[in-house]
Amino acid sequence: MSEDAELEVLLSLDGASWEAAEGYMVEFRVHRTQKTVQRPHGINYTLVFRLAGGEPFVRFDNAHAAKRPGGRFVRLTKTHDHWHRGEHDPGRPYNTKSLKVLPMGPLPRSDRHDEPRAFN
Repeated sequence: MSEDAELEVLLSLDGASWEAAEGYMVEFRVHRTQKTVQRPHGINYTLVFRLAGGEPFVRFDNAHAAKRPGGRFVRLTKTHDHWHRGEHDPGRPYNTKSLKVLPMGPLPRSDRHDEPRAFN
């Protein structure tokens, strides 16, 4: 699927919310924005998995920069793509190679650094 097609699918999910399992909600907010180094795909997004009416378990977004854990020798990411564990977590950056990295099902984890992986 081309990046333009991926972008249109993602934009079509803006405002979508559904019950993934009894009492657990998935919510999307996606809209176009100017392409920048921080938002290279030209979108501003939030994907949230939460208890119905409760605080998020996990949230993926690009609303702000997140500090890279690991010290001064760890390379910083240019994009604002990051994920949060819960409402008060400051966020952890991840590298977005494609819009397909935004999970559309169970949230996969890599064995390294507990980062999300793209679906292929």
